Amino acid sequence: MQDYIEDCKNREVTLDEALKEIKSSIEGVIKHSGNTGKGNLIRTKKLINLIHEVVKSEFKKLGVNTDLIKPPMGYSNGELKVSGILKSKDQDISLIPNDISPTSEILSSDGILKGFTDEYGFSFTERLLTVNVRSQLSSFAKNFDTLYERTFAEAFNLHKRCPKMVLGEFYMIAVNEYDTEDAKKKNVSFTQMNNIENHIEKYLLAFEAINNRKSITEDLYKYEKVCLLIVDFNTLKVYNTDKELKDDGLLPIDSLASIENLNFDSFFKDLLSVYETRFGTGKFN
Repeated sequence: MQDYIEDCKNREVTLDEALKEIKSSIEGVIKHSGNTGKGNLIRTKKLINLIHEVVKSEFKKLGVNTDLIKPPMGYSNGELKVSGILKSKDQDISLIPNDISPTSEILSSDGILKGFTDEYGFSFTERLLTVNVRSQLSSFAKNFDTLYERTFAEAFNLHKRCPKMVLGEFYMIAVNEYDTEDAKKKNVSFTQMNNIENHIEKYLLAFEAINNRKSITEDLYKYEKVCLLIVDFNTLKVYNTDKELKDDGLLPIDSLASIENLNFDSFFKDLLSVYETRFGTGKFN
């Protein structure tokens, strides 16, 4: 796994490639160390770092200069710690425009950042394009409310201070989960939760509600673009259409929820398009 991540410094990583590596790594550790080993591997963040490399690679394919991507390709260290109105947080992936430099400033906002020195400053921060990556490879129906509230609170925190800032959220869930009881016996198998179609519908409706922010003065809790990556790690199938979800029993036939504006294919182009509308073209060349 570590050798694979090191190799990412020198080349692009496709989504299919990353998902295959995640599947192989999880199943290998289950066979060797059981369910405990699987949990330990997930906690190392090595798996989610592969998705970080996919995000960076997709931007590179669209012409983004890799020197402007932080952390650099193949690295997990070097995240920019960006300050919003209430708190500072490391951003998983940041694109830095080529026509502006950081200028430190002392923040005057109330709360824990009052008097804090922001090494980047307002103008630089607002001009960043950032993407945060999350995943739930098991029990994705648990703690949904807490995780969802945290997601839109982070958008609000940054947009409240920097309303023009372009934010992306990349969220991966696994529809067929590795069976815990079999994993304890070092066997690989999959299980599907009851009423999974209702859980998927809930995710789609929830993330669509914080997707496609267009205004620079309103909807501060929204992201400019959200990708909800729905993956079956049994077959390594990625769902990109409503028909695929409904055909496989993962979305009620009469559901009004849709993945069409949340899929992988449009995520990166749409983020860059919004950025160009707000700040002009050629900023990441």
